[in-house]
Amino acid sequence: MNRWTMTGNVKKAAVGLGIAAALLAWPVASSGALIAGAARGPQAPGDLRLLAEQDRLAQKEQDRAQQQSDREQAARDREQARKDAEQEKKDADQERLDHMQELYDEGRGYLDEESYGDAARAFSTLAQMHGPQTDAALYWLAYAQNKQGKRDAALSTIAEVKKSYPQSRWKKDAEALEIEIRQSSGAKPNPDAVGDEELKLLALQGLMNSDPQKATPLVEKVLAGSSSPAVKSKALFVLAQSGSPEAMDILGKIAIGQSNPELQRKAVQYLGMFGGDRSKKTLAEVYAGTNDPSIKSAVLKSYMLSGDKQSLFNAAKNEKNESLKREAIKQLGLVGGESELEQLYRTESSTEVRREILQAFFLAGDSKRLVEAAEGEKDPELRRAAIKNLGLVGGKDSANALQSIYAKETDRSLKEEVLNAYFLQGNSAALVAIAKSEKDPGLRKKAVEKLSLIGDKTATDYMMELLQK
Repeated sequence: MNRWTMTGNVKKAAVGLGIAAALLAWPVASSGALIAGAARGPQAPGDLRLLAEQDRLAQKEQDRAQQQSDREQAARDREQARKDAEQEKKDADQERLDHMQELYDEGRGYLDEESYGDAARAFSTLAQMHGPQTDAALYWLAYAQNKQGKRDAALSTIAEVKKSYPQSRWKKDAEALEIEIRQSSGAKPNPDAVGDEELKLLALQGLMNSDPQKATPLVEKVLAGSSSPAVKSKALFVLAQSGSPEAMDILGKIAIGQSNPELQRKAVQYLGMFGGDRSKKTLAEVYAGTNDPSIKSAVLKSYMLSGDKQSLFNAAKNEKNESLKREAIKQLGLVGGESELEQLYRTESSTEVRREILQAFFLAGDSKRLVEAAEGEKDPELRRAAIKNLGLVGGKDSANALQSIYAKETDRSLKEEVLNAYFLQGNSAALVAIAKSEKDPGLRKKAVEKLSLIGDKTATDYMMELLQK
């Protein structure tokens, strides 16, 4: 082999080694680097085709990874949309229940004012909503119709109660009202009848103030008799004002369920106002012994009235009914149970319940724990809820925390939530600062939109500044 032949072989070997080295480095190098590594010697057409194929395969892998990432993001978006829709439905259901309770309270208020036409309209609307208070609404509708002299309509309404709600605790009162209507049929209305009832109640109240021992059995007789629920409600109020041990015994019996649901709720409310170990024990018996969510809800509110954090904490931990669990958490916030709420937040696994706890932190005015959740919570949905509640809390600490979160945050939707929080605070200065410094056109536009809704001097001055540019 001559010198020239050896040189040609060395050159070919060098080229081969260059290509091999480049191929070995392929997983961690770009195609440009690979070509640079192989460019130490002349390349044959086959080598170039191999490099092009490798480049094509790498690009295909990148496209596949991007498509997978897009699919995963779309799935996350769909899941978030599903959760949002579920939450909206739950919120709408709760709003509906709240509206029905408002209608009921409104109708009862009209009855107390003797505005029977307005009461009938309120209870008729409530009955048509077919909620959990429909039997009560029908009873009071019949009561109002009778007071208006519409006896046939009242009897028809009572018949509906008996037909559609044969197990209702309002059935007994409806039957008593039916007897009263039929007995008075054809007779002239007696305007003194209501006056007599009022006078008797005033007499009972006076006797309760001067001699509770004599008055208490008389009030109990009214409560057990055939008087209308409206009269019984006033008699129960007279009894509750006493606060004597005998009165507490009667309230306890009614609270446990020895009357119609309205009187039971009122008795539960009065027990909460009394407070003390005796009331607490009775309320615990009522809560454990009923399956009526409205009665359980009344007990939770009474726990709040008496400042009973421990009972609310127990209900929030152990209650299986989600609506009642949320109610217990809400009342715990209203009574200032920050440490109990913190324990619940640490141990609770449900995102929805934890979001309710964040709302309770707001009700308790606990901005410190909201800041901790807004800055450290890993779940974006909960961070969003914490940021929103920080906006509702307001104050310097909240504003400083929101500023820090906005500066560090990379999630655009969470930055938008900070803008919403600033809007809730009416913090136009913070929104102006973001509108001036933000590089993202979309976020800047959002900030300006919020400023246009606030409309104070700071916001107006910035709007003028924009118009003059």
